[in-house]
Amino acid sequence: MTFPKIARHDTRKIARGTAHEQLVDELAVEEPLEIRVNDESVAVVLRTPGDDFDLAAGFLLTEGILKSPDQVEAIRYGQSADHPELRNIVNVALTGGTKVDLARLKRHCYVSSSCGICGKAAIENVRTGAKPSHSKARFKLEMFYSLGATLRHAQTIFARTGGLQAAGVFDAHGTLLGLREDVSRHNAADKVIGTFFLNDKLPLDKHILLVGGRVSFEIMQKALMASVPVVCAVGAPSSLAVRFAQETNMTLIGFLKAETYNIYSGAERIEV
Repeated sequence: MTFPKIARHDTRKIARGTAHEQLVDELAVEEPLEIRVNDESVAVVLRTPGDDFDLAAGFLLTEGILKSPDQVEAIRYGQSADHPELRNIVNVALTGGTKVDLARLKRHCYVSSSCGICGKAAIENVRTGAKPSHSKARFKLEMFYSLGATLRHAQTIFARTGGLQAAGVFDAHGTLLGLREDVSRHNAADKVIGTFFLNDKLPLDKHILLVGGRVSFEIMQKALMASVPVVCAVGAPSSLAVRFAQETNMTLIGFLKAETYNIYSGAERIEV
């Protein structure tokens, strides 16, 4: 894991009834990352630099392009001493004989930090074809109360910038196994899933994915591609996220707080 990139910027703090204060604020960096497969451009995502290889691998997995880490021969930056901007290009070289369907992406716009699937050429391309969850894992009801605090305490940069989303993978006992931060919750999810993928630690069929903020359809889809049976969110789920969870036999928890949470789907996995 590498720490997300931070920028420093002069600003003026305004508070009613006090003198205006000059200070230096720390900002989460947002820059484009072009993802290439065998030197062919497939997407541009707006992300916080850091863990870019995990992001590229996780993105290709959750979009249904890659199936196994054995398909990846190497991941490299488009680095050049004369062109430092090529650090914003990541090329995923596939092993010989690997065949992938890059046409399924067909993205015609940037994947912004707030939107995921809006760049797809057609809504039919959204669903990845992943099978419904068959996980038999069970999780203690009380265990979920501590997950939000654990995630917040593990975030290294959020307290300094207030501008990063987080995604964390927990085991069935509530132990945090992996955390990634990004200006986009979609990217944060791809980053943390990508690191498990590249280390050949999928499927995550006995695990929990927790995201800060709300949970969308695309977050549910990404979790399913990694075989995660339980998705939790600090905020609200969208209607499509709930419908997807019901259709794919996933457990979806929203408004996760220290003493309360809502179960929208898959309550049978939660043991009282």
